[in-house]
Amino acid sequence: MARTKDPAVRTLLLDRAAQMLRTREPVTLRALVAEAGVSTMAVYTYFGGMDGLWTALRQEGFKRLAGKLEAVETSADPVCDLTALGYAYLTNALENPDLYRVMFDDGFALEDTGAADDTLHHLVRAVDRAKEGGRFHGTVDPLQLATQSWVIGHGLASLVATGPLPRQALAHGVSLLTALFTSAGDEPGRCRQSVVRGWGGPLHPVHPG
Repeated sequence: MARTKDPAVRTLLLDRAAQMLRTREPVTLRALVAEAGVSTMAVYTYFGGMDGLWTALRQEGFKRLAGKLEAVETSADPVCDLTALGYAYLTNALENPDLYRVMFDDGFALEDTGAADDTLHHLVRAVDRAKEGGRFHGTVDPLQLATQSWVIGHGLASLVATGPLPRQALAHGVSLLTALFTSAGDEPGRCRQSVVRGWGGPLHPVHPG
């Protein structure tokens, strides 16, 4: 009778492989299982071998990100929702810094090549709602504005989660996103209120006055 797979073992192997990459340790089969405390057979059971593990590694990062974005509830304020999606992106990066480094390394294949596009589409839909609600100009390109907001989130995530800046630097997201959304047509005072509401959660950044 086949042994039931334990999702925790799969997650453990992925997390350990990502950590080894971050610390520039040689990621060999023997080293990986030794650090994870499992047998070599586990890598074959869950991934079919090391090649399968590399493919699953990037995919796992986008899977966790997708879960964070899908957990953002839709409200009556699309600008707040758009901001909250960016903040969820940051939360994922700070909770999974090792996987975050691997997600955007195209040296590793993706099982689902549309994973990154799906991430962006969450933002595009929020921009569309803001346009429909009169918060943004009708001439705004949803894909362009979504991409610009992603650039802000990705820059902060990279500099804080895997770079030199302290977590307090996340507070800059409020002024950066407020400036971006105001340039797209939102009223400054209302925009800032929406951004402040969306830029919150378990990370507790300091909102600049």
